[in-house]
Amino acid sequence: MNKSREVIILAGGLGTRLQDVIDDIPKPMAPINGRPFLEYQLDYLSHYDINHIVFSVGYKYEVIQNHFGNKYKNISIDYAIEETPLGTGGAISLALQKISSENVLVINGDTFFRVNYGRLWKFHTDNNPNGISMVLRLVDNVERYGAVDADFRGIVRNFSEKGKKYGKGVINGGVYMINRDCFYDLNLPEICSFERDCLEIIYHKRILFGMLCSRYFIDIGIPEDYEKAQDEFLAFNDNDF
Repeated sequence: MNKSREVIILAGGLGTRLQDVIDDIPKPMAPINGRPFLEYQLDYLSHYDINHIVFSVGYKYEVIQNHFGNKYKNISIDYAIEETPLGTGGAISLALQKISSENVLVINGDTFFRVNYGRLWKFHTDNNPNGISMVLRLVDNVERYGAVDADFRGIVRNFSEKGKKYGKGVINGGVYMINRDCFYDLNLPEICSFERDCLEIIYHKRILFGMLCSRYFIDIGIPEDYEKAQDEFLAFNDNDF
């Protein structure tokens, strides 16, 4: 844990589906019991020796920048600002310019997944330090998210698009460990989707590992789950990491 631990948070979401329930702000800043959603993420990250975060931002980025500034608790903060939307892949590429570590944690700013990040760092280091690892989550219905097929070792074998499969299954939890050289070797276009143009292609060319995690997961991208978060976040035991 002595090495630098850096995180990219993809926080450029417009919150289109939440426009009827939140003000005109970036989706990751949607208030949960009076606090921005992102604060809960940073509080959780602060327990895992994270020392540097890069917010990948675009739409109304000033709202995030004015709230957090350049430091939160013991975590320094930088901003990778998109002048035009770059997609998740382009956003990661831009943010990597502000990262010094060989491997970086990447998470979605509108999803809260109580992953044991210490375990994830070890999983990635032990299995795929020169590649990309992702966190998988078992859910009751994969229709909204799309499905991921992985074997007993955690090696990803296939992806299914949203709406193609139904019922219980494993999804992409939106948490990744990325080796920067591996990412740049993909030669992705400036504007691209990390999920579609990277993950769904790379597993054909090299091993892509997935770590299964069954801990608390919520995506506030739809009003129903946003409202559910208001109640569920009250029950958090902040000592459970």
